[in-house]
Parts: sequence; C-alpha cells; structure tokens
Amino acid sequence: MERGRNSKEQKLIEKMYEQSQGHILRFWGELNDDERDLLVSDMNRIDFGVLEKAAFLRDSKIDAKRSVEPPDIIPVPRTGGQIRKEIEAAQAGASFIESARAAVFTAAGGQSSRLGLESPKGMYPVSPIRRKSLFQVHAEKILYIQNKFCIKVPWVIMVSEINRQQTVDFFAKNNYFGLDKNYTGFIEQGMFPAVDKNGKIFLRDKFRVFLNPSGHGGTFSALKESGKISWLKELGVEEVFYFQVDNVLIKILDPVFIGHHTGKSCGISSKSVQKRGPGEKVGVFALEDAKTIVVEYSELSAVQSKKGGDPAVTLTAGNIAIHMINTDFAEKIGADKHRLGLHLAFKAVPFIDTGGNLVKPQKPNGYKIETFIFDALKDSENSVIMEVRRENEFSPLKNKTGDESPETVLADQLKFFAGWFNESGINVPAKQDGSFRFKLEVSPFYAAFKEDFIGKIDKNMVIDRDTYIE
Repeated sequence: MERGRNSKEQKLIEKMYEQSQGHILRFWGELNDDERDLLVSDMNRIDFGVLEKAAFLRDSKIDAKRSVEPPDIIPVPRTGGQIRKEIEAAQAGASFIESARAAVFTAAGGQSSRLGLESPKGMYPVSPIRRKSLFQVHAEKILYIQNKFCIKVPWVIMVSEINRQQTVDFFAKNNYFGLDKNYTGFIEQGMFPAVDKNGKIFLRDKFRVFLNPSGHGGTFSALKESGKISWLKELGVEEVFYFQVDNVLIKILDPVFIGHHTGKSCGISSKSVQKRGPGEKVGVFALEDAKTIVVEYSELSAVQSKKGGDPAVTLTAGNIAIHMINTDFAEKIGADKHRLGLHLAFKAVPFIDTGGNLVKPQKPNGYKIETFIFDALKDSENSVIMEVRRENEFSPLKNKTGDESPETVLADQLKFFAGWFNESGINVPAKQDGSFRFKLEVSPFYAAFKEDFIGKIDKNMVIDRDTYIE
C-alpha cells in the first residue's frame, strides 16, 4: 500500500483500498507533490454511497415491467373555461412576481463541443440579427421583467468544473449584461466518478480521477451545499423558475405557469409539449402509483400502459426541462444527496491503462452516473404539468447540424417573432417555400411577452428589410 504524506492522507489511501479502489493510486510513486495534491482532491470528492447504489443498479435484473398511465395535464387553452383559468393564473402569477418572491435558475454546465466550439454553451451566439449569446438573451429577459414589475430578480447559474471560469469571466466582461451582480450567483454542479463494468473507477490522467457532471438532479445538492438556497430565502424568494441554458425560446418567469404552480402549493411543477410522434427521443410524463414521473425514451421498453397500448403512443406529454420549484421543497431534497435515483449511461469512457497510456475506446466500456431533476416529482405532494406550444417556448440548441442545431434555432426564432408581428396586424413577407424574406429580432428590452409587444408596436409598421426592434 502507498504511503501518505500525513496521517489524514494515509487514512484516505486506506479508504480507497477498503473500497476496492486502490488501483487509482498505482502511479503514486511517480507523482510530484502538486500532482499528488490533485489526486487527493479528487479522491476526497468520491461519494462511495453513490458508487454502492450504482453497483446495485448495474447488477440488478428487473424483468417485470412497471405499470404507468398518462398524467393529468393543464392543456393549451382552447375552451372558454380553459381560457378563463389561464387568465386567472396569469393574474395570480403576475402578483407573485411583483411581490419579489420568485428567482431564476439556469442549468449551464455544458460546453459547445458538439457545436464545434470549446466554450460554455451559454456563450454561443444565437439571436437572428445582433447575434446575442444565449446568456445575453436570457439576461435581457430577466432585465425586462425587473423593469416591468419594478423588482430585483435573483439569478442562480449552475456551471460545471470545466466551464466555471469561462462563464464567470464572460459575465464580468459583459458587465453582467446590465444585471446587478449582487443578485447573480454561480454554483458548481457536483461530479460523480465514471466506472468500468466491474465498478472500478477510471483515471483520466495518472493523477486525476475521471469525474463526470452529476446531472441536472445535482441542482438540489448544489443549491444546498453552496448556501445559495439560504441566500434565496433570505431575499424572500419562495419559488424558483428552472430551465436549461440552451433553450432560446424560454419564457422566463411565465406568470401563467407560476399562477398554476403556486395555486396548488406544489413542490415542483413542469411544462410539457405534445410529442411529435412515437419515435421522438424525448422523456415523457407519466403516473406510476399515483405519483408523477418522467420516463426517458430509452426506458419506454421497461414500462407498460395500465390501460393497454404502446407507451410510446399513449404517453404524449414530452418533458422540456422547465420547472417551478418551491424553495422549502428544494432545501428538503438537497439535504439528502442520495435521495434522487441514479441513472447509468453505458458510454465510451477515455481512461489511463496500467501502463500509463491514454486509451480512447471506440465502443462503450463503462458507466457514467447521473441524477435527474425530474426524479424529485415523486416526492412532491402536489405537482402541475402545464402543456405549452412547442413553437412558442421550446427550441434547444444541441447539435451542429440537423435537428436542434443553429439552423433550426434560427428558423424557430424567425417564426416566433413573425408570429408576434402578424398577431399585431403587421404583415411579414414570406417566400414561396414559406420561409421569411427578412430576418426579424425583438430585443427582450422591448418586450419579453407577446402581449406587451402587441400593446407597444406601431401597427403601421412595414417590414421591407431585416428588422431589429429594441
């Protein structure tokens, strides 16, 4: 067994061997003090409770299918009664926002690697004309809400180990996009080790453990451990609006959603969109034992519909990772870091072999461990699922080409803004193929909500060139 440089370090080394992970110290004798410090730091971050749960999942053989059924949802309003309920929810939500009891949380731990860049995804330029970054678009929406309701809105941004410094520097360089930096906080997503088929932890260097982001379920523990949940509560925040940074059409602090969520005293609530079809690779909401859950697309084969039929067809409420979360509820979930279930993804994980060489496998060779925020739904006594129109609220940026790419995100924004102009009685010229002749962009400084835009815009306006409204 390797020897530590002090008693504390020696106990840590002994623990690694007790947990059958002594192999991560195989290069200890070659390391200098700085490298040993890094390895010790990584070893201190290993949660063996998580590894134990992951091993149980990895070795379990579950043959019986779980029975699920479609959940109750608040549909996109179509009838007079539904429209009245939406108006009531909007009024209640607006009053709640005005009382300065709501905050915003953005999951922004990802990089733009799949987009061909090595920078935080939130820095990617997306707006049609001014090429504003995702971070700037979101910040301007928050600024608009602050000005509209004469309040300050706290904004918590969850970053990762790999993009924290770039993100913080980007905000500082841009003067926080006009927001008060004292109301903007950064927290770091947790990390879990990646393991091979036998549960052995991978090394990514001779002196570094392969640690992988813990998934968006780490929101709760990150809020708790960083002290940000206490900070929010000290500011009087009772509800947090959660979304992921790559959704350019996000309707931040939607009054209707807040009204429905607070009206039923929910711990956590969600927005959904209608699935495009059985083959769309999106998680779907369902009820299992009267509790709301999300069934991932890859897990549909493990469930069956209570009333018969293919779950891929009967479960149509797609999860789009937009939630309202009560701060007391978030604090309760965050207090127990093992409360949420684990999800294992069998992936190709680069690793250092016994000879100290970096191996980049072409096929899956190990498991990355994650937690998902929606697994907290089953712990919420009350929960609302509110359906929205995809074209109004959901256009994520994930791929370099094809679906959910810069091309589709641009097209979705143009269609979105054109809808605002058309509903205002302003014609937006289109080509024969249905695309628009000119680019359109409405700054959130001008209006973040359609109703405000329609009330402000000059109805005599003519669109005869690329048009930016601010």
